[in-house]
Amino acid sequence: MASADDFKFHEFDEASDLLAADPNATTKSLGEESRPQHATLLVGGDSEEEEGESDQTEVLDRVRGSILPIPGKNFVRNHLRNNPDLYGPFWICATLVITVTIMGNLGTYMRLHDQKGYKYSPEFHKLSVAGVTIYSYAWAVPLGLWGFLQWRKGVSPEVGSYSFMETVCIYGYSLSAYIPATVLCVVPFEIFRWILILVATGLSSLVLVLAFWPHIRRDNKVVVISLVAVMVALHVLLAVGCKVYFFRQPEISDPVVPVANTTAQKIIQVTN
Repeated sequence: MASADDFKFHEFDEASDLLAADPNATTKSLGEESRPQHATLLVGGDSEEEEGESDQTEVLDRVRGSILPIPGKNFVRNHLRNNPDLYGPFWICATLVITVTIMGNLGTYMRLHDQKGYKYSPEFHKLSVAGVTIYSYAWAVPLGLWGFLQWRKGVSPEVGSYSFMETVCIYGYSLSAYIPATVLCVVPFEIFRWILILVATGLSSLVLVLAFWPHIRRDNKVVVISLVAVMVALHVLLAVGCKVYFFRQPEISDPVVPVANTTAQKIIQVTN
């Protein structure tokens, strides 16, 4: 039969060795370890900073690739690399909403500020219009395109498609070309503005066509031409709509002269 000493707690030799190596080391009882711990896990600041810098570098690389597309290079294969993100598209859309609204208001002010009797009135409602328009476009159009390509994959096995997240990512980054264009549209010259919009639309549309071309090029020619035409047309419609609504040329009306004053002036001229 076991003696009472056999039921006593015996410390492990490993614990004695650890204490001998490090006298400041602490030990825990099983009761202490079973209690819930409320301390937060602190991750090394250096690793967080390095990861953040890596993410920022990757996003900036994708922005550069979307603003300056190179024929023969696929945006997804060379920049996304099966790792789509929503961080870049979200902030690109947010930046575009802000720039198109502020620069549109500022352009109107620069055009009319020297007119007699003009009082600047900020059009804050345009911020909501820009937000709804741009974010709806950045999500609804990719959803429709992704659904169409999924259907075409079932019809023609040679047709491919990206995931929904990749499609949204492509469209979000493609809008980055419009940001510098809208900033420069503050210059109140219509021809210059239209040139900027056309260049930005061309670059942005080229990103889309180059990205989706490998998946749709083997489909029926009529379908391919129609799909590319619709993609480019929607992009042009977005750009032209923003130009006409946010950067429209304000009408400069001549100051209205009261009728009483003109009548009095005529009487004075006749009497003289």
